[in-house]
Amino acid sequence: MASPVQLRPVSQTWTFFQGEWRDGNAPILGPRTHGAWLGSMVFDGARAFEGVTPDLDLHLARVNNSAREMLLEPTLSVEEWRELVEEGLRKFPRDAQLYIRPMYWAEDGLGGGVRFEPNSTNWCLTIYEALMPAPKGGAVTLSPFRRPSAETAPVGAKASCHYANGARALIEAAKRGFDNCLMRDMLGNIAEFANSNAFMAKDGVVFTPAANGTFLNGVTRQRVIGLLRADGVQVVETSLSYDDFLRADEIFSTGNFQKVAPMSRIDDRALEAGLMYKRARSLYWDFAHSRAPLRAVG
Repeated sequence: MASPVQLRPVSQTWTFFQGEWRDGNAPILGPRTHGAWLGSMVFDGARAFEGVTPDLDLHLARVNNSAREMLLEPTLSVEEWRELVEEGLRKFPRDAQLYIRPMYWAEDGLGGGVRFEPNSTNWCLTIYEALMPAPKGGAVTLSPFRRPSAETAPVGAKASCHYANGARALIEAAKRGFDNCLMRDMLGNIAEFANSNAFMAKDGVVFTPAANGTFLNGVTRQRVIGLLRADGVQVVETSLSYDDFLRADEIFSTGNFQKVAPMSRIDDRALEAGLMYKRARSLYWDFAHSRAPLRAVG
């Protein structure tokens, strides 16, 4: 008989599920839960760090939009999500670096099969300690795997089913000695990194792939574009090839988990954490700290 799987200990975690807060990595999905075995799950991720929660309401609105894209039935309003988040944040120290993850999934399949029952939508909110990675840079290459189109996947949703493709791209790149990889869309244009949105700079102009429906137009991506433009930086959203990135002066990513991070190498070519990256990160941090804190001191 096989030995039970030994689970790694998790950081401090609180999950609100079925009317109560549960400590630790609480089991909430069964083997018959549609979302667990057939992937009908959406989520979003917001951040609490340095006492602020930038763009929280946009993330909470997006999880409801993602549910609708997946044909689930969202059952909480943004205000209800926000009240729960505020309650959960008080369980942690004020300066804790946290990941805030609301989730929806289908419980039941129609007749036990692939088609799920939208009115069986269930949900939880989990908040846990997750250190913000230092912006030390990373090596990037081109992935052989591609992002799907709207005809082949629910690309308008932040859906868990997308992340298996991103995970295999990251694993494949890691086997070749890289930290991340750029993924193309089905037309051959660069869409994004495997786990975040992609930016490059050339001759003082910032470029990013146009949001063409093959990748999630991230909350942090949109925020950084707006901040740079308001600061007088030219930001061009357009079709970009891998060769464009190979010729870039600098490359950086945006995403909720790390916010704004530089790339220090593409294939065998070294890159600097350049002025455009530094400007984007500084502008974002200034924006984040201009927002009113969500919670009282924990």
